[in-house]
Amino acid sequence: MAAREQEGGRPCPACGTPNPPDRAFCRRCGTRLAPVRERAPLPWWRTVWPFRRRVRAWSGRGIRLLVILAVVLALCVAGFLLLPAGRALFEDTRDKLGGAKAVTPVKVRASAEVAGHPAANTTDGLSNRYWGAPGAGASVTYTFGKPFRMVDLIITNGASTEPEAYAREARALEMDMEATSADGTVHRKAVALSDKPGAQTVSTGIGDVVSVRLVLRSVTKLAPGRHVAVAEVEFFQRS
Repeated sequence: MAAREQEGGRPCPACGTPNPPDRAFCRRCGTRLAPVRERAPLPWWRTVWPFRRRVRAWSGRGIRLLVILAVVLALCVAGFLLLPAGRALFEDTRDKLGGAKAVTPVKVRASAEVAGHPAANTTDGLSNRYWGAPGAGASVTYTFGKPFRMVDLIITNGASTEPEAYAREARALEMDMEATSADGTVHRKAVALSDKPGAQTVSTGIGDVVSVRLVLRSVTKLAPGRHVAVAEVEFFQRS
């Protein structure tokens, strides 16, 4: 009987001993005669959620597809909503890292001027000549030949950078700035100024500017025989 089993049985994969067809384990060493076939490793894309589980063909694929579509849609919506903020941050970073160069307006127009002190004095490059306005509420508008990105605005307040001349006339401690872009968008900013002689820089970061209007507010030291003085207004674009 043993000889027939050895002749007609299947050999053990470990020791080679023949075994009857109905045996599950080798009669000599106990090795499993029909070893479970090892599964092939998952492809890389099956290791990424939600594909990493082994499932039956088409089992749950509809749900996974809906999940993927929902995630993609959410990312698209988030990108659309965050794009303006991201672009603004990018441009602001470029403003800070890049250089700046002056931009000269092609036209200067004031709502009111004191005789001998026209608004054009604010763009002549001289700090001892100024625009004289009768009081708060007066405005000056600067128009430019082509759109530019205004990164900075520099205002030299008062009649002069010399302390004595500065103190002779009234000054505006606040201004309302209205910058108009080429598409008609108006960007508004409240500008606070220190009551001291010298240039004061206002960071702006506004794109495609074609005109800027400054309105005088919060006037100090205004009295009979005096007027509000603004010596210089300078505009800078990214170089």
